[in-house]
Amino acid sequence: MNENPAETPIVALDGLTKSFRVDARQVVAIDSLSCTIAAGGITTLVGPDGAGKTTLLRLMAGLLRPDRGRVTVLGRDATAEAATIQAEIGYMPQRFGLYEDLTVAENLALHADLRQVTGETRRQRFAELTHFTGLAPFVDRLAGRLSGGMKQKLGLACSLLARPRLLLLDEPSVGVDPLSRRQLWSIVEGLSDAGMSVLWSTAYLDEAERSRDVLLLHEGRLLDRGPPAEFTSRLRGRVFLATGPTASRRRIRQSAASRPGLLDAAIRSDGVRMVLAEGVAAPSAAAIGADAVEPVPACLEDAFITRLIGAQHPASETHAPVAPAPVEPSAQAAAVIEVKDLTRRFGAFLAVDRVGFAVRRGEIFGLLGPNGAGKSTIFRILCGLLAPSGGTARVAGIDLGKAAAAARARIGYMAQKFSLYGSLTVRQNLEFFARAYGLSRARSAERIAWVLDEFALGGEADSASGELPLGFKQRLSLGCALMHEPAILFLDEPTSGVDPLARRAFWTRIMRLADRGVTVLVTSHFMEEAEYCDRLAVIDRGQIVAAETPELLKARFATKELPHPSLEDAFVALIRQAGRAEAA
Repeated sequence: MNENPAETPIVALDGLTKSFRVDARQVVAIDSLSCTIAAGGITTLVGPDGAGKTTLLRLMAGLLRPDRGRVTVLGRDATAEAATIQAEIGYMPQRFGLYEDLTVAENLALHADLRQVTGETRRQRFAELTHFTGLAPFVDRLAGRLSGGMKQKLGLACSLLARPRLLLLDEPSVGVDPLSRRQLWSIVEGLSDAGMSVLWSTAYLDEAERSRDVLLLHEGRLLDRGPPAEFTSRLRGRVFLATGPTASRRRIRQSAASRPGLLDAAIRSDGVRMVLAEGVAAPSAAAIGADAVEPVPACLEDAFITRLIGAQHPASETHAPVAPAPVEPSAQAAAVIEVKDLTRRFGAFLAVDRVGFAVRRGEIFGLLGPNGAGKSTIFRILCGLLAPSGGTARVAGIDLGKAAAAARARIGYMAQKFSLYGSLTVRQNLEFFARAYGLSRARSAERIAWVLDEFALGGEADSASGELPLGFKQRLSLGCALMHEPAILFLDEPTSGVDPLARRAFWTRIMRLADRGVTVLVTSHFMEEAEYCDRLAVIDRGQIVAAETPELLKARFATKELPHPSLEDAFVALIRQAGRAEAA
């Protein structure tokens, strides 16, 4: 493990331990952790769900007291001198720490009061920060009415009011679109270049790849650390791309995943990315049904998956539904979801503007777009939760304008935010949904047993669902959505904030469900996740601005300077081409 030396570390941890009581269990969040973090630059904190990232940041901010050990921040003891440290750092918690019933200006004023920023200094900082973040035209808007990207920038502005020496960011880009993520990173890089030290917790490994140093946490311990290039250099000659027709990529992945020595196989729009164990030869193209297998450079996500593969055992692929007769969507297949000239108004605001598309049986269809583009509104209409203002929407042959309740019985829905009953146990939530879907007592018992086994939730069956780590909540939400074996599955930002291991296990299940003929409609801000889709529709300001396969969308924006754009590159270029304002 490579310690990052520093003559005067900005943070030093010595034997740090912190545990919490959850129900009847004692959970160790931070376990005898010792390390230093150098001043200057951006250090990213990564790790699976429940690794202890948020707890560690809260300990550094003096918001929690350790059970044992010591935290030193800016040369001060974070327990004995918490108030002094809090006056000298910036801390942006998850969900940005905003009061949504206050305006932008009122949120800034509240944080200025807490940090004792007054007088002319206060006025200058407000002007600087609203200009710096692009919020100046929106100071009188309620925070609750801001887009996700604007909330993100307001949360950052609040944390910067006192000109901190150290900025702590707890997963600031979860739930925001790629354009907003890029804008935030550009802002934070500018702060770092000006001398501010930044510690950034993230579930997105492409963000961590741009940092100076990466700390990998697992079960409250420091599993590894070093510059991103050091992580990826260990995988030289072990990462390959198998290419083939779009319709065959699920089969290529399934064939590759069954081979010994293969650590990871992930679908991308240009093929199937494979990571092999050390010393294992790449499979031939013929052996896995591909057109070609070529070596490609490793990325940080490859290294993250490989490093954790032996330390964590997520729900295995062997638990996923087996597809005895895979169904590949074809252009001739009948549409299971049909949307024509769909419109939805909220007063004078046009949220959905004459949208039309169709999704076939067994297809994974993605809806992408910036925050506030209208994706969730379309979802709610298709789930029968919101009536359209105009146009038609048919699900499983049922007109939602005439028989929404009948259509709801045919679909499963996984909401963007954890929407189960947090005070109920895992088992009680499953029992509730079984009754809601009208399952018989015998069928309920059978399906509940299936979910507990399928999603490796048996050990948490009697735990309050609200206390579960994010990855477990995600598994429970999907299990509840599948309780009645729906023919159509709606997934609204299903893996927002979830680590790559949990995301892999999730999409393994989704692909196998699609192979059995389940139709999947998904929204996502995470472009690597969108690569799993057979087709995409990009929504901006209520209208479809592109509808095509991921590889065709990328090909549209290939240039001499960027011959192989990522899907995120293509998305950002498309939204900018459509005229989306930078502040949005």
